[in-house]
Amino acid sequence: MSTASETLRRTPLYERHAGAGARLVPFAGWEMPVQYEGIRQEHVNVRTHAGLFDVSHMGEIETTGPDAERFLQRLLSNDVTKIAVKGAQYSVLCNQRGGVLDDLFTYKLADDRFLTVTNAANHEKDLAWFEEHAAMFPGVTVIDAAPNYAMLALQGPEAREVLASVLEGEEPARFKTVGAKVAGVDCLVAGTGYTGEDGVELLIPPEGATQVWDALTSEGAKPAGLGARDTLRLEVCFHLYGNDLSEDRNPIEAGLGWCCKRDTDFIGADRLPDPGTTAQKLVPFAFTGPGVPRQGNAVHTESGEGVVTSGTMSPCLGYGIGMAYVPAESAEPGTAIEVDVRGKRRPAETRQRPLYKKEGT
Repeated sequence: MSTASETLRRTPLYERHAGAGARLVPFAGWEMPVQYEGIRQEHVNVRTHAGLFDVSHMGEIETTGPDAERFLQRLLSNDVTKIAVKGAQYSVLCNQRGGVLDDLFTYKLADDRFLTVTNAANHEKDLAWFEEHAAMFPGVTVIDAAPNYAMLALQGPEAREVLASVLEGEEPARFKTVGAKVAGVDCLVAGTGYTGEDGVELLIPPEGATQVWDALTSEGAKPAGLGARDTLRLEVCFHLYGNDLSEDRNPIEAGLGWCCKRDTDFIGADRLPDPGTTAQKLVPFAFTGPGVPRQGNAVHTESGEGVVTSGTMSPCLGYGIGMAYVPAESAEPGTAIEVDVRGKRRPAETRQRPLYKKEGT
């Protein structure tokens, strides 16, 4: 590694990744595995069996106190009062202009205790935002909980079978959490994930991460890197902050109006456009001929120009797919567009979400 990379942080599982021959790359200040045997193989394994991701680079913020719910209702775009104890909820964090600071999952651990998972590159920014606004809520305590957790994502149709073999206690339903022992380690087990497959995410004391990793891999879960994580989420059109979301885009044009409850008066709500009034919309698309789209590619439509935010070759579909901001007039599924790939216009069309859907679902 270069001198610059020597300052990169490492998860508790770094030695496991290196020992497995993973290709390690800098990502959001961390040295992370992008692939092991290959992105396509890891992707297909998650779709057909069970894959295990180290996502310990993600951040966590704990919010406690009698005003914790009221405080989070002011910061987060969704209706926090609708989260049941042991429930989970997706939301975005907006600035005063309505731009997206981050997209988040929040777990309600008790009536007065919440845990919010942040994207790795945004953790320090998010934490500062939480701390700044907590000053106006005397009954709230905000702490950086990231040092308290390693995090694994066990995903795939066989994920729960693998989990059951090392689980002491109940497993969580979708969008629910439980406290349970996994391979003898006390964990918070959440029925959430970022692949479009069933599975769980495990929040683990850092000192127990290798024990849980070894147990799950010995039961058949195969390691998967960030490369497969990206292609998996793109097939099902899950947003990636820094690509599809940013402070320069609002959640309405990004297609996230469903998690924006304006009547909660969250920060930035008053600056959001009404649905159907945005000049551009984020849409999934697929190539109808050869080529692979990439972030930043220009998009040409009959009603104006757009830009690709995420793009890849779909391992399951076998053709180029992506997401792009396009003029609202060209957002209807089935609209013909062209994507400029290295100076050559490639034919494509907008599609419905998700781009990949299993038979029978």
